[in-house]
Amino acid sequence: MTALETMEPQVVLTDRAAKRIKRILSREEPGSALRIAVSGGGCSGFQYEYNLVNEEPATDDLVLRNGEATVYIDQMSLEFMGGAEIDFVDDLIGQSFQIKNPNAVASCGCGTSFSV
Repeated sequence: MTALETMEPQVVLTDRAAKRIKRILSREEPGSALRIAVSGGGCSGFQYEYNLVNEEPATDDLVLRNGEATVYIDQMSLEFMGGAEIDFVDDLIGQSFQIKNPNAVASCGCGTSFSV
């Protein structure tokens, strides 16, 4: 069995995020992807981790593809991120990936940690 690839992903990757990921991956080795994970920590209990990887996805990873942008999310993280939207924002405060997570009941001011 290969990694989970679904027509209707449980997590949505916006076109803005895909464009930025494509730009980042263009400087990496072919076959690279962005891995997003949830780990314990941060000021609200959980935090998002972003890592560039050059590996095949695990058999139970959710694989999101939008054009040349590829994102892997492991099943444990997916339990916290189901229904989320991954976006990229460029505003006066700065540039960042933002995850709009319907499972989060609270988040910190910087938007990188959350609680469920």
